[in-house]
Amino acid sequence: MAELRVDNLRKEYDRGSVVAVDDLSLTVADGEFVTVVGPSGCGKTTTLRMLAGLEEPTDGSIAIGGEDVTNVHAKNRDVAMVFQNYALYPHKTVFENMEFGLRMSTNMGKGERERRVVEAAEMMDIEELLEDKPDQLSGGQKQRVALGRAIVREPDVFLFDEPLSNLDAKLRTTMRAEIQRLQDELGITAVYVTHDQEEAMTMGDRMVILEGGVLQQVGSPTEVYANPVNRFVAGFVGSPSMNFVEVDVSTPGEGLRLTGPRGEFTFDLSPSYVTGSARHLRADRYTLGVRPENVSVLDGPGPNAITGTVEVIEPVGSDNYLHLDVADDFIARVDSDVSPEPGETVAIAFEESSVHLFDPETGVDVFNAEIDAPSASAV
Repeated sequence: MAELRVDNLRKEYDRGSVVAVDDLSLTVADGEFVTVVGPSGCGKTTTLRMLAGLEEPTDGSIAIGGEDVTNVHAKNRDVAMVFQNYALYPHKTVFENMEFGLRMSTNMGKGERERRVVEAAEMMDIEELLEDKPDQLSGGQKQRVALGRAIVREPDVFLFDEPLSNLDAKLRTTMRAEIQRLQDELGITAVYVTHDQEEAMTMGDRMVILEGGVLQQVGSPTEVYANPVNRFVAGFVGSPSMNFVEVDVSTPGEGLRLTGPRGEFTFDLSPSYVTGSARHLRADRYTLGVRPENVSVLDGPGPNAITGTVEVIEPVGSDNYLHLDVADDFIARVDSDVSPEPGETVAIAFEESSVHLFDPETGVDVFNAEIDAPSASAV
């Protein structure tokens, strides 16, 4: 395996009128598993195709193991790619599909090719399928064949392009665990593209979040969840999504006071919590962010309590999602034994440590101002 380094990568279409990826810099360490996540059209698949050599960058560079491969043809890059649609040859057996890349791109002898295919098939638990054709296989078996075909190459870098999106929920969970097992066993240097933020959080050593072709944040799943650098990341990572409420900010004393859009509530932040950068906020409107799981329902009014009317209750097993009229799409994720009736008024609260405050112009979380925005040197 090898380190993968991307510097100032850019991809334009239509003579620059469309920028799919803009000034992306990233280093994936040897043996690291990095997930790339973002909404449709954010540039994640385009990035992966440039890494694979299937798309030519407009600008920037790509290095694998310290070697510049920016202008190296795809077939000469030591990478293996697993596609969303499996990309198996329907007229070839499983064995022939897994062997084909070795036969076409190496000088490896027949015996060595067979040994690698059998070993990979055993690793993927598909050795009994080697003589079957793809149309005889289930979706999960096809994906195992596609993974096995990549493994036999023993490449420096593995690239995954939403490989589980065609599988049902239960099988996706099984295959996630399978890919993670392979990662641990083989020490894979891997870049895994997905639109599913749950996949990105559970599988990756680090997450890369893209929006509009621009890198938003890089960090471990825990770091990104707890300390989003801006409103986009805060709203994209986590399920249900973070709650957002427009508030006016004032500075009575040394702390901060957040006032609801119609003056219906106030929330005071203590001086000990307010960071140096936040102390100098202008008295203006900002966006309060708090995650649904950090919102609790009180037995009655209390300090910093906010009242709201229950609009809808969604039971989801061990939890209930309470939709409240505090703001658009405001949700409290509470235990299943907390079950007020629709139309009932309840008091809710959250700890100041769970509060995020986003600048209305830049989207930056002012309480995380010490976290640098991604730049050309982002690693």
